[in-house]
Amino acid sequence: MSETATALLNPRDYDARRFDPETQRLLRATIGWFEARGKRRLAQAYHDREFYADFLEFAGKEGLFATFLTPAADSAGNPGKRWDTSRIAALAEILGFYGLNYWYPFQVTVLGLGPVWQSGNAAARKRAAEALAEGGVGAFGLSEKEHGADIYSSDLVLTPDGEGGYRANGSKYYIGNGNCARTVSVFGRIDGVEGPEQYVFFYADSEHPNYHVVKNIVPSQMYVAEFRLEDYPVRAEDILHTGAEAFSAALNTVNIGKFNLCFGGIGMATHSLYEAITHAQNRILYGNPVTDFPHVRREFVEAYARLTGMKLFSDRAIDYFRSANQQDRRYLLYNPITKMKVTTEAQKVIGLVADVVAAKGFEAGTYLAMAKNDIDGLPKLEGTVAVNLALIAKFMPAYLFAPQEYPAVPTRDDASDDDFLFRQGPARGLSKIRFHDWKPAYENAKHLPNVARFTEQADVLVRLLSEATPDEAQQKDLDFGLALTELFTLVVYGQLILEQAELTGVSDDVLDQLFAVLVQDFSVAAVDLHGKPSSTEEQQELALAGLRKPVVDGDRFDRVWAIVRELSGAYEMNP
Repeated sequence: MSETATALLNPRDYDARRFDPETQRLLRATIGWFEARGKRRLAQAYHDREFYADFLEFAGKEGLFATFLTPAADSAGNPGKRWDTSRIAALAEILGFYGLNYWYPFQVTVLGLGPVWQSGNAAARKRAAEALAEGGVGAFGLSEKEHGADIYSSDLVLTPDGEGGYRANGSKYYIGNGNCARTVSVFGRIDGVEGPEQYVFFYADSEHPNYHVVKNIVPSQMYVAEFRLEDYPVRAEDILHTGAEAFSAALNTVNIGKFNLCFGGIGMATHSLYEAITHAQNRILYGNPVTDFPHVRREFVEAYARLTGMKLFSDRAIDYFRSANQQDRRYLLYNPITKMKVTTEAQKVIGLVADVVAAKGFEAGTYLAMAKNDIDGLPKLEGTVAVNLALIAKFMPAYLFAPQEYPAVPTRDDASDDDFLFRQGPARGLSKIRFHDWKPAYENAKHLPNVARFTEQADVLVRLLSEATPDEAQQKDLDFGLALTELFTLVVYGQLILEQAELTGVSDDVLDQLFAVLVQDFSVAAVDLHGKPSSTEEQQELALAGLRKPVVDGDRFDRVWAIVRELSGAYEMNP
């Protein structure tokens, strides 16, 4: 089978043929801007904590954000503008490839626009579309210093002004683009109103004189603002959502935005792998290339396998995201997994290659020095790992025990508008969402020894939940529940990896090597569950019954290593 399905992003020969001509132009223009800027300038700006105003200027001049982030309904007839998750993901991966600090302003613009595009306020939508077209960016004014993203406890208060509008007072904290965004979606509550009806989302502008930027709260190129509104006038035409609708708009915006985190992580891990393998293959120690050491080859093969799994899962998740509707909300499981699992996999990939290159990875001129410093941020954005694991757990019974027939979901890279994302409806009923049977994907790949072995482990998880069902106390024990959900996450992760591998033609060698990693990961998570204070004796026995050693095949390993070795010199950023 062809290896093209697992091809890593390579700016030297970036293939954007699946997209329309204008999308191809913009993606290649973005790559061209970074390559013309060069690695030395990229690193210097990073270490000098230089705000990325030049990148925002480029994006505005090219209409990059306006083209990718304006829904067709708000495009004023421009045929190139649409909200197309497939090309948004492609851009997020490219931006991550060149650095988290360039992915970030794009990401927070997505979040800032979410409440606007979900709103029935036509004037606000037109205003946002025009601001984007003029090169503006967005910001998501949700979190606060004392409450984080706890939207039940907002201290930003709107007081009626007696003329049909309000005056807003209070501050927001950790707000990306909060220093320069023309479209700031701000969440608050109305003074004197109790219950759900108190919540409100409104449109603000960082250039208004009553909008005060307090400071940048991170030591970075990124401007992550604390801002304060002081008697900020909120007119009727600025109101985006009120009541329960405002609450749902916040959660649904996070559903949309968190999906981009995985692609940023994929880009960062890919660039790090290129840099590390090129260095290690050409580094001579004791008369031999560093890559002659067995442990170095193992780390590179594991990094490549993990990165392949990240790409396969995330690309398949795009299809479910774009095909979603009120009757098919499976994306609400795959979405937190892309956020939680793929971003932590990116941490592991960068950790593996950093371990190989050792001191080289600390040098100021390397991409890896930047990636190592930044990658830990991704799993913590849009909900921590624990928050997303708790969300994933809600889907476990229906996924494992109550499958439902669905029409096959095709590959979705068509040039269409994903308008359902802005009419997701109330953010509830997650436990009632049904899924297609997970077992056929594993059955179709059972000829691969490590897929077969992993399937045995998945069956043990089903047995544990059926024969040693967590009692009521354990179900309330978040520590126990998170450990159990780690095992479940791996089953879902493996399923979509197998679906995408079958659709795209991934070699048996690569896929089997990838599942060797997943077999190990399942065993580690099973040991963790075994050791939880509240685990029962029967649960401990079943957890240990899930331990497996991956099937070892030296020839397969060598063939995958040959693929990784060929990445040496395949890409180096222009100096």
